[in-house]
Amino acid sequence: MPYRRDIFREGEVYHIFSKSIAGFKIFRNKKEYSRMVELLKFYRKKESGKKRFSQAIHKEEKTHQNNKNIVKIIAYCLMPTHLHLILTPEDEGVISYFMKKVLGSYAKYFNLKIKRKGPLWESRFKSVKVETDEQLLHLTRYIHLNPVTGGLVEKPEEWLFSSYREYLGMVKEKEKICEYSDFLDISPSSYKDFVESRIEYQKELALIKKLLIE
Repeated sequence: MPYRRDIFREGEVYHIFSKSIAGFKIFRNKKEYSRMVELLKFYRKKESGKKRFSQAIHKEEKTHQNNKNIVKIIAYCLMPTHLHLILTPEDEGVISYFMKKVLGSYAKYFNLKIKRKGPLWESRFKSVKVETDEQLLHLTRYIHLNPVTGGLVEKPEEWLFSSYREYLGMVKEKEKICEYSDFLDISPSSYKDFVESRIEYQKELALIKKLLIE
């Protein structure tokens, strides 16, 4: 099925959301979460479509590592039944391509693993444009607090499958996948205070209400 070339304009920021069909639990263990993270890392590269993921990811090809990104990942959070991404494209149309490859590849992997057939994701991914830096800052807090409000952990840094630990400087440089310094000017300690100050009030984040696309 051909992917839609929606207009995601270069340099703009978008909140991308995708949910499993019928609330099916699609991330059940560390290996499955890690697989999705690797897919995000792999398909953000310009030449990824010309290589097989299963081969390139194990060979750690230098040409792939040095390849230009087609999208920048500003923040992300993986949850048992859904995922949040904050992306900015390097060209029009690439977000649709990127999401098609990421979601399609994970569906093939997951269905093969559990001997399942049929679609894994609920319709097409949803997207909302982030209009201001303030909205972006509050949106990152919202998605980083998802595991806490979902009852999976007590503190956001305990969740290993989001970009929050990157924001706090808790991840080695070679393991980072986010590029947010051009969009957010905030120190790790200040950001930690900013996020933790609203742990009990996640549902009151009125500033990003119109960005919540679940």
